[in-house]
Amino acid sequence: MNEFMEFFNSSSSESVSTSVKLLLLLTVLSIAPSILILMTSFTRIIIVLSFVRTSLATQQMPPNQVLVGLALFLTFFIMAPTFSQVNDQALTPLFNDEINLEEAYEKAAIPFREFMSKHTRQKDLELFLTYSKAERPETIQDIPLTVFVPAYALSELKTAFQIGFMIFIPFLVIDMVVASILMSMGMMMLPPVMISLPFKILLFVLVDGWYLVVKSLLQSFS
Repeated sequence: MNEFMEFFNSSSSESVSTSVKLLLLLTVLSIAPSILILMTSFTRIIIVLSFVRTSLATQQMPPNQVLVGLALFLTFFIMAPTFSQVNDQALTPLFNDEINLEEAYEKAAIPFREFMSKHTRQKDLELFLTYSKAERPETIQDIPLTVFVPAYALSELKTAFQIGFMIFIPFLVIDMVVASILMSMGMMMLPPVMISLPFKILLFVLVDGWYLVVKSLLQSFS
């Protein structure tokens, strides 16, 4: 009887442990899109790539699926060291029953805080710290994620729009030159975009634009 009870208790504990792991996995999968968008480099990359397509005025070329796919793989490439630290410090010990769920969460947040701290403006961080009315943190690891994530997202938006502005300038010059030429020739009814589009694509191809854009994005996270 005692042996049966011991076996039942061990089986129950294993079942509970498995249930907790499944619950953790489902929770991570449900919030994975938000984590990917707001706590990684995805936001900056997808906005910059969208700016490139808009400045070229190529409508849906490249398609959204291509831009999102490229942004995802660039994100995985840039975030690989961070994801590796999370796996080594939090996920692997948790699945090996070396730490509990709360400790795994705290250890997993450390690499993300270190990454976000490198790209978060002090001004944005001060904004959310002030409105949260929390005690001033002594170190980066003392800043709660509820403050860090929106501050980081706000900084990423500004950086992405700054890069997008620089991308727009050469294509805007081409549009202005083409529009001036058409007006001087009296061709008022001909849309300037129709004439400038081949020249913008030609310029983008000649300077190897996609290479330069991706290189600039990678360097902005180095």
